[in-house]
Amino acid sequence: MKHFSTHLAPSIRIGGQLMSFELPKIMGILNLTSDSFYDGGQNTTIAAALHHAEKLLNDGADIIDIGGQSTRPGAALSLEEEELNRVVPVVCAIRQAFPEAIMSVDTYRSRVAEEAIGAGAHIINDVSGGQLDERMFATVAKLQVPYILMHMRGTPDTMQQHTDYKDIVNDVAVELGNAITSLRALGVRDIILDPGFGFAKTSAQNYELLLRVAELHYHGLPILGGISRKSMIYRRLGLSPAEALTGTIALNTLLLERGVQLLRVHDVQEAKQLVDLLY
Repeated sequence: MKHFSTHLAPSIRIGGQLMSFELPKIMGILNLTSDSFYDGGQNTTIAAALHHAEKLLNDGADIIDIGGQSTRPGAALSLEEEELNRVVPVVCAIRQAFPEAIMSVDTYRSRVAEEAIGAGAHIINDVSGGQLDERMFATVAKLQVPYILMHMRGTPDTMQQHTDYKDIVNDVAVELGNAITSLRALGVRDIILDPGFGFAKTSAQNYELLLRVAELHYHGLPILGGISRKSMIYRRLGLSPAEALTGTIALNTLLLERGVQLLRVHDVQEAKQLVDLLY
């Protein structure tokens, strides 16, 4: 008998299969950049990326999230060709080595999204919510793949200047709702919401959003929680990102308690154990 329950149990289509969120799913992070805040530089070769992908899968990841552009606060934007050259070969390699693996591509560029899907990825994970590439929504509609819609304002370089909210949860819900309406009008069916912890939000706003995240179930869509080793944890505790695993597990417990259906994490084994304990 499970101790917690998801608020809703919607499904998304991935190819010809349905992924149900009756039980929470784990998304393992595979960063290909040299400047990501926690694991930058660890997976900059195809061999290293494949090794890490294998570990994520063995540890219980349901989805591998592949990113070739750092979106940490203050990050400069890389060139599109640079991102493509990082992401597409790794997607191809994972597809060949692990044909059953489900991959999302963490990008705000429609061309990167389209080429990654063509190479074998299944999901588009856009931290900008369509704001940094006006072609993204139309591209998602054309590809008919699941789309993770994250809340952010500005760019990674400017987002911390855009933290003026009347009510953080209500404003995030409304801004996500406007984007959902645009996506639905284009025929996009499979949408996952990401509140965007750490993106255009102060530490206090992050914690209010976390504690009230269940209010976002209003939209009737799966919710992704991405707080793994972020500054809202390690700065509050006076630690480094490498020391923030305990805090990550604690806050992921709160997310699960509030019905979040997908956890995006660096540490898959620990997140999987958390889900197994609670469900």
